[in-house]
Amino acid sequence: MKAQVLHKAGTPFSLEDVSDPKPGPGEAVAKVLACGAGLTIHHLRAGRGTAEFPIIIGHEITGEIVEVGKSDGLDGGLKVGDPVTAYFYLIDGEDKWTRAGRDPISTANRGYVGRQINGGYAEYIKLPVKNFIKLPEGLDYKAKPADVGVIADAIATPYKVLSRARVTPMDTVAVFGAGGGLGVHQVMMAKWANARVIAVDVMADKLKVCQDLGADMIVDASNDAVVDEIMDLTDGAGVDVAIDYVSTQGTQEQAVASLGIGGRFVTLGGAGQPFMAPAPQMLAKELELLGSRYCSYQQVIESLELCARGDVWPLVTETYKLEEVETVHARLDQGLVTGRAAIVME
Repeated sequence: MKAQVLHKAGTPFSLEDVSDPKPGPGEAVAKVLACGAGLTIHHLRAGRGTAEFPIIIGHEITGEIVEVGKSDGLDGGLKVGDPVTAYFYLIDGEDKWTRAGRDPISTANRGYVGRQINGGYAEYIKLPVKNFIKLPEGLDYKAKPADVGVIADAIATPYKVLSRARVTPMDTVAVFGAGGGLGVHQVMMAKWANARVIAVDVMADKLKVCQDLGADMIVDASNDAVVDEIMDLTDGAGVDVAIDYVSTQGTQEQAVASLGIGGRFVTLGGAGQPFMAPAPQMLAKELELLGSRYCSYQQVIESLELCARGDVWPLVTETYKLEEVETVHARLDQGLVTGRAAIVME
């Protein structure tokens, strides 16, 4: 099969002919129809992550099962022809966190699809059966494989944030990095939750997209007056929830400073830099500082159902052939992709 192999972080992909994967016990193989190209995998490509090299990256797949290995009793009824996507974390067993539906912090996590085992930048993908998630009826995955593939990340990640931050219809939510691949979907999901949304970004064209997706207000972060503008927009009250998909020191401190009484700050951006939070304001306002990582297996299932019934739909603006992955990653590196990009197999 054809595959884009990454031999080392920070180096170009290598388009190669590799052996077709064969499933062992408790494994299955799917034909890949599409694979999302998001920042999670781009960080690895750019040298900001670790993996078992050489590796085929990518995990936001739409696929069809072509072979199922010998059952280990955990196949979940998976059969040839089933349309599937994938769960990113390789959860092996269970602990108190998986039982509580908090898979991302499980001590049973043994790695990630596209980092510790080969992922979706290939014509076929082999995964543990339990990492494949059947697509619900109502998703036209054959007509829109790129869109369906990114649901498991682009929709599921912000869907999880809604519960992590306890977003309600009475809340005002500020999304920092609102124009990014996850940020635009956080705007979308916060509006789905009937919250009032302030989109914060440095690029005017991306803020326009946020408005088109329902953002009630926008803040141009390039003018360095973000907190003042948010306070003006909220009549001095501040926001109930600030979600930071950038997570530099500056954006995190701005986000915390923009919180009102009882405000909740959520960080999950790629920069992940340390920042200072003012203890007097945390005490006086009873602020909450939260981290959020991806989502649970069940939240992926629920996100797929939301899309299948037409509540929300991911924004995929660019698609590429397998041979063109360097092009899409160059655009990701420059922050030029609005919404999500994806690789579509022919």
